[in-house]
Amino acid sequence: MIPTRPLKLAVARRVPRTLEAEQVVAILAGCERLRDRFVLALLAETGIRVGQALGLRHADFVSRDKELRIVPRADNANGARAKVGATVAVPVSTPLVRLYSDYMHTDYGDLDSDYVFVNLWGGRRGRPLSYATVNKLIARIRTRTGIEFTAHMLRHTHATDLVRRGVPIEVVARLLTHRSSRTTSETYVHLGVGDIRAALHQAGVWGEETDR
Repeated sequence: MIPTRPLKLAVARRVPRTLEAEQVVAILAGCERLRDRFVLALLAETGIRVGQALGLRHADFVSRDKELRIVPRADNANGARAKVGATVAVPVSTPLVRLYSDYMHTDYGDLDSDYVFVNLWGGRRGRPLSYATVNKLIARIRTRTGIEFTAHMLRHTHATDLVRRGVPIEVVARLLTHRSSRTTSETYVHLGVGDIRAALHQAGVWGEETDR
Protein backbone atom coordinates (compact mmCIF):
# COMPACT_ATOMS: atom_id res chain seq x y z
CA MET A 1 0.00 0.00 0.00
CA ILE A 2 1.43 3.35 -1.05
CA PRO A 3 1.29 5.96 1.75
CA THR A 4 -0.49 9.12 0.76
CA ARG A 5 -1.02 12.46 2.42
CA PRO A 6 -4.59 13.43 3.29
CA LEU A 7 -6.04 15.90 0.83
CA LYS A 8 -6.78 19.29 2.39
CA LEU A 9 -9.48 21.30 0.70
CA ALA A 10 -9.22 25.06 0.84
CA VAL A 11 -12.12 26.63 2.68
CA ALA A 12 -13.18 29.97 1.29
CA ARG A 13 -13.08 32.68 3.95
CA ARG A 14 -16.45 34.36 4.30
CA VAL A 15 -16.43 38.07 3.51
CA PRO A 16 -17.70 40.02 6.56
CA ARG A 17 -21.19 41.47 6.22
CA THR A 18 -21.19 45.25 6.40
CA LEU A 19 -23.64 48.15 6.42
CA GLU A 20 -23.98 51.23 4.25
CA ALA A 21 -23.20 54.58 5.88
CA GLU A 22 -26.87 55.57 5.57
CA GLN A 23 -27.89 52.45 7.45
CA VAL A 24 -25.56 53.24 10.35
CA VAL A 25 -27.05 56.74 10.54
CA ALA A 26 -30.57 55.25 10.55
CA ILE A 27 -29.63 52.79 13.31
CA LEU A 28 -28.33 55.56 15.56
CA ALA A 29 -31.36 57.72 14.78
CA GLY A 30 -33.58 54.81 15.78
CA CYS A 31 -32.29 54.92 19.37
CA GLU A 32 -34.75 56.62 21.73
CA ARG A 33 -32.33 56.94 24.66
CA LEU A 34 -28.88 58.47 24.88
CA ARG A 35 -27.37 55.40 26.54
CA ASP A 36 -28.49 53.21 23.67
CA ARG A 37 -27.28 55.66 21.04
CA PHE A 38 -23.97 56.05 22.82
CA VAL A 39 -23.21 52.33 23.03
CA LEU A 40 -24.04 51.77 19.34
CA ALA A 41 -22.21 54.92 18.25
CA LEU A 42 -19.18 53.74 20.22
CA LEU A 43 -19.22 50.36 18.49
CA ALA A 44 -19.71 51.95 15.06
CA GLU A 45 -17.00 54.60 15.42
CA THR A 46 -14.26 52.61 17.10
CA GLY A 47 -14.96 49.04 15.99
CA ILE A 48 -14.37 47.72 19.50
CA ARG A 49 -16.04 44.50 20.59
CA VAL A 50 -19.24 44.46 22.65
CA GLY A 51 -17.38 42.92 25.59
CA GLN A 52 -14.81 45.69 25.46
CA ALA A 53 -17.57 48.30 25.62
CA LEU A 54 -19.41 46.55 28.45
CA GLY A 55 -16.25 46.37 30.54
CA LEU A 56 -15.52 50.11 30.29
CA ARG A 57 -15.17 52.09 33.49
CA HIS A 58 -15.49 55.87 33.59
CA ALA A 59 -11.75 56.09 34.26
CA ASP A 60 -11.19 54.32 30.92
CA PHE A 61 -12.96 57.03 28.91
CA VAL A 62 -10.49 59.91 28.96
CA SER A 63 -12.44 62.82 27.49
CA ARG A 64 -9.62 65.38 27.67
CA ASP A 65 -7.33 63.14 25.59
CA LYS A 66 -10.16 61.96 23.30
CA GLU A 67 -9.38 58.32 23.88
CA LEU A 68 -10.72 55.26 25.60
CA ARG A 69 -8.64 52.57 27.19
CA ILE A 70 -9.48 48.91 26.87
CA VAL A 71 -8.28 47.31 30.07
CA PRO A 72 -8.16 43.53 30.55
CA ARG A 73 -10.03 42.65 33.74
CA ALA A 74 -11.05 39.28 35.15
CA ASP A 75 -13.53 40.69 37.67
CA ASN A 76 -16.20 42.27 35.42
CA ALA A 77 -19.52 41.72 37.16
CA ASN A 78 -21.29 41.23 33.81
CA GLY A 79 -18.74 38.75 32.49
CA ALA A 80 -17.50 41.22 29.85
CA ARG A 81 -14.28 40.12 28.14
CA ALA A 82 -11.74 42.56 26.73
CA LYS A 83 -9.81 39.90 24.74
CA VAL A 84 -6.54 41.84 25.06
CA GLY A 85 -3.43 40.95 27.00
CA ALA A 86 -2.54 44.51 27.95
CA THR A 87 -4.23 47.91 28.08
CA VAL A 88 -4.90 49.37 24.63
CA ALA A 89 -5.73 53.03 23.94
CA VAL A 90 -8.15 53.84 21.10
CA PRO A 91 -8.81 57.38 19.81
CA VAL A 92 -12.35 58.76 19.78
CA SER A 93 -13.88 61.79 18.09
CA THR A 94 -15.09 65.03 19.64
CA PRO A 95 -18.75 64.22 18.79
CA LEU A 96 -18.43 60.88 20.63
CA VAL A 97 -16.97 62.66 23.66
CA ARG A 98 -19.95 65.05 23.58
CA LEU A 99 -22.37 62.13 23.35
CA TYR A 100 -20.73 60.54 26.39
CA SER A 101 -21.10 63.84 28.28
CA ASP A 102 -24.77 64.18 27.26
CA TYR A 103 -25.43 60.59 28.33
CA MET A 104 -23.81 61.18 31.70
CA HIS A 105 -25.78 64.36 32.41
CA THR A 106 -29.13 63.25 30.98
CA ASP A 107 -29.49 59.50 31.57
CA TYR A 108 -26.82 58.59 34.11
CA GLY A 109 -27.32 61.51 36.48
CA ASP A 110 -26.09 61.01 40.05
CA LEU A 111 -25.97 57.22 39.83
CA ASP A 112 -22.93 55.87 41.66
CA SER A 113 -21.21 53.22 39.53
CA ASP A 114 -17.77 52.67 38.02
CA TYR A 115 -19.23 51.15 34.86
CA VAL A 116 -20.02 53.33 31.84
CA PHE A 117 -22.93 51.16 30.65
CA VAL A 118 -25.47 50.17 33.30
CA ASN A 119 -29.13 49.29 33.70
CA LEU A 120 -31.13 52.49 34.04
CA TRP A 121 -34.76 51.60 33.35
CA GLY A 122 -35.13 47.85 33.72
CA GLY A 123 -33.85 45.22 36.11
CA ARG A 124 -31.56 46.21 38.93
CA ARG A 125 -30.68 49.90 38.46
CA GLY A 126 -26.95 50.55 38.31
CA ARG A 127 -26.03 46.95 37.50
CA PRO A 128 -23.50 46.66 34.64
CA LEU A 129 -25.17 46.18 31.27
CA SER A 130 -25.12 42.58 30.03
CA TYR A 131 -24.59 41.01 26.61
CA ALA A 132 -28.24 39.92 26.66
CA THR A 133 -29.46 43.48 27.22
CA VAL A 134 -27.41 44.74 24.26
CA ASN A 135 -28.85 41.96 22.09
CA LYS A 136 -32.38 42.99 23.11
CA LEU A 137 -31.57 46.61 22.28
CA ILE A 138 -30.34 45.62 18.82
CA ALA A 139 -33.47 43.52 18.27
CA ARG A 140 -35.62 46.58 19.06
CA ILE A 141 -33.65 48.77 16.67
CA ARG A 142 -33.89 46.14 13.94
CA THR A 143 -37.66 46.09 14.33
CA ARG A 144 -37.86 49.88 14.44
CA THR A 145 -35.67 50.52 11.39
CA GLY A 146 -36.14 47.38 9.32
CA ILE A 147 -32.34 47.04 9.08
CA GLU A 148 -30.94 43.58 9.79
CA PHE A 149 -27.69 44.00 11.70
CA THR A 150 -25.63 42.72 14.60
CA ALA A 151 -23.18 44.45 16.90
CA HIS A 152 -20.31 42.70 15.13
CA MET A 153 -21.48 44.10 11.79
CA LEU A 154 -20.78 47.58 13.16
CA ARG A 155 -17.21 46.42 13.83
CA HIS A 156 -16.90 44.90 10.35
CA THR A 157 -18.31 48.04 8.74
CA HIS A 158 -15.81 50.30 10.52
CA ALA A 159 -12.84 48.08 9.66
CA THR A 160 -13.85 47.70 6.02
CA ASP A 161 -14.29 51.45 5.66
CA LEU A 162 -10.80 52.07 7.08
CA VAL A 163 -9.24 49.60 4.64
CA ARG A 164 -11.07 51.16 1.70
CA ARG A 165 -9.87 54.61 2.74
CA GLY A 166 -6.30 53.40 2.56
CA VAL A 167 -5.53 53.27 6.28
CA PRO A 168 -2.46 50.99 6.70
CA ILE A 169 -3.43 47.47 7.72
CA GLU A 170 -1.13 47.68 10.75
CA VAL A 171 -3.10 50.68 12.02
CA VAL A 172 -6.44 48.94 11.41
CA ALA A 173 -5.17 45.90 13.30
CA ARG A 174 -4.13 48.10 16.21
CA LEU A 175 -7.54 49.78 16.33
CA LEU A 176 -9.33 46.42 16.25
CA THR A 177 -6.99 45.09 18.98
CA HIS A 178 -5.98 42.19 16.76
CA ARG A 179 -2.80 40.46 17.91
CA SER A 180 -1.59 40.16 14.33
CA SER A 181 -2.12 42.34 11.27
CA ARG A 182 -2.33 39.10 9.30
CA THR A 183 -5.68 38.38 10.97
CA THR A 184 -6.92 41.81 9.92
CA SER A 185 -5.65 41.41 6.37
CA GLU A 186 -7.17 37.95 5.91
CA THR A 187 -10.51 39.13 7.28
CA TYR A 188 -10.96 42.51 5.63
CA VAL A 189 -8.84 42.79 2.50
CA HIS A 190 -11.43 41.46 0.07
CA LEU A 191 -11.59 44.11 -2.64
CA GLY A 192 -14.41 44.19 -5.14
CA VAL A 193 -14.06 45.57 -8.65
CA GLY A 194 -15.35 48.95 -7.43
CA ASP A 195 -12.59 49.11 -4.81
CA ILE A 196 -9.94 48.19 -7.40
CA ARG A 197 -11.22 50.80 -9.87
CA ALA A 198 -11.17 53.50 -7.17
CA ALA A 199 -7.61 52.56 -6.18
CA LEU A 200 -6.46 52.76 -9.81
CA HIS A 201 -7.96 56.22 -10.15
CA GLN A 202 -6.43 57.39 -6.88
CA ALA A 203 -3.00 56.10 -7.91
CA GLY A 204 -3.25 57.93 -11.23
CA VAL A 205 -3.07 54.70 -13.23
CA TRP A 206 -6.32 55.70 -14.91
CA GLY A 207 -7.09 59.26 -15.83
CA GLU A 208 -10.50 60.87 -15.88
CA GLU A 209 -12.96 58.75 -17.83
CA THR A 210 -15.49 60.36 -20.12
CA ASP A 211 -18.36 58.88 -22.05
CA ARG A 212 -17.53 58.45 -25.70
